[in-house]
Amino acid sequence: MGINHARIYSELEGSTLTAIYDVDTAAATAAARKYRAHAASSLEEFASLVDAATICTPTVTHHQIGTALLEKGIHLLVEKPIADTPEHARALASLASAKGCVLQIGHIERFNPVLAALEKKLQNPRFLEVTRLSPFPNRSTDIGVVLDLMIHDIEIILHIVRSPVVSMDPVGISVLSKDEDIANVRFHFENGCVANVTASRISRDKVRKIRVFQENAYLSLDYQKQDGVMFRLVETPKGREIVRDKVEVERGEPLKIELDSFLECAREGGIPKVTGTGAADALDIALEITRRIQEADPRKQAQALPLDSFPS
Repeated sequence: MGINHARIYSELEGSTLTAIYDVDTAAATAAARKYRAHAASSLEEFASLVDAATICTPTVTHHQIGTALLEKGIHLLVEKPIADTPEHARALASLASAKGCVLQIGHIERFNPVLAALEKKLQNPRFLEVTRLSPFPNRSTDIGVVLDLMIHDIEIILHIVRSPVVSMDPVGISVLSKDEDIANVRFHFENGCVANVTASRISRDKVRKIRVFQENAYLSLDYQKQDGVMFRLVETPKGREIVRDKVEVERGEPLKIELDSFLECAREGGIPKVTGTGAADALDIALEITRRIQEADPRKQAQALPLDSFPS
């Protein structure tokens, strides 16, 4: 993701891409040469050259790197998930507030034009069906599919439903990695809404869809194709009929929209769409789902059994 951020930062107006830092010196040098920036030799040198920065590193390093940059008053966009633990997540949010820094978290789907189109049509959603499927990735294999992919949809659902989660029923299995590669969760919210969410990173095809059922209407939108349809129940002279409407979506590159919004918040002191606190709430739920899936994993249960539990 880092190289994609560098590409877009080099194209955006109103800012200048000044520095890139990577522990892989060759990668940093190549990216800096390509996008006309300086390859910093250390995080300290990098911090001295920038006003705002993106952190695209393994999740376990977010807290340490984020703390170092926030302490120097640098506005941050941290790729999701915000951190490896809720404590680290909220510590980053608290430090950003104390330093007067913008802390935006990279839940990119919040900047997908599809979501903006969906929000214009929302009226008290009652049931959501969300599907996010991908082939096996070459990145983020240090975390399971819940923290890698599903967390996008958890954050979006919390934003859409705006009601506390009262229960959730997760299932998940690992296939190609040590953590879950496919997972499904059914959420029940205090206001009666139900959401069924599936995420997989072992699929042949890439699918990014959300379906919303609300009173007298059904919406089906595709994040990837950036289009959608709405079916409405209407009264006509002939009686009640179902009408199909195309949902108008102003297409755009979500990452570019996200980074542009981040820089605008940094310049003007605005509040980002996905704050550190909001991302921490999504992380809490994602980690709880992960914990329950791991507890239900028979392989890990077997590992935990004492030797005398097995018949001779």
